[in-house]
Amino acid sequence: MGINALNSGELDMSLLAAPTAPGMMRSLMEFRLREWGMARNADDVYLVASELITNAVRSVPDREIRVRLVRECGAVVVGVWDPSDVMPVIRPLVEMTLDDVVPDARALDDGGTGGLGLPIVQALSVECGVTRTEPFGKWVWAKVAV
Repeated sequence: MGINALNSGELDMSLLAAPTAPGMMRSLMEFRLREWGMARNADDVYLVASELITNAVRSVPDREIRVRLVRECGAVVVGVWDPSDVMPVIRPLVEMTLDDVVPDARALDDGGTGGLGLPIVQALSVECGVTRTEPFGKWVWAKVAV
C-alpha cells in the first residue's frame, strides 16, 4: 500500500472478520479523526471504511483482518487487509428502467444492496486500489480527501 504518511499515530488494528467489525472500526476512526482535527468532513471516510471492511468480512468470515487509517496532508487513507487471494470485482452499473426490475434471489440475502460498495468507494475517494501481499492476501485501500 503506497502511503505518504505523516508521523501522526496511525490507527492499525487486527480484528476478527465479524459483522460487528465495521461499526467498531467506525467508532475507533471517529476518535482518531477528532484527535487529528479532521472529524468535520469524515462521513465519506466512515462510509468508505464500512464498505471495505464489510467486503473483507464477507470474503473471509471469522478470520483475521487488519484495518489501517493513516493521515496524509489533506486526506486519510483507509486500508483493509484480508488473507484471501480473491481480488475484488466491481459489478458494472447500468441504467435501468422499471421494466428491468425483476425479483432477484441474491437481493434477499444482502438487503438488495450487494454490488454497490466498490462503486461507492470509487466515487468518494481520490484514489483507490488493491495491493497483493506475500505469501497471500491483499490490501484494499482508498484515499479520501478531508
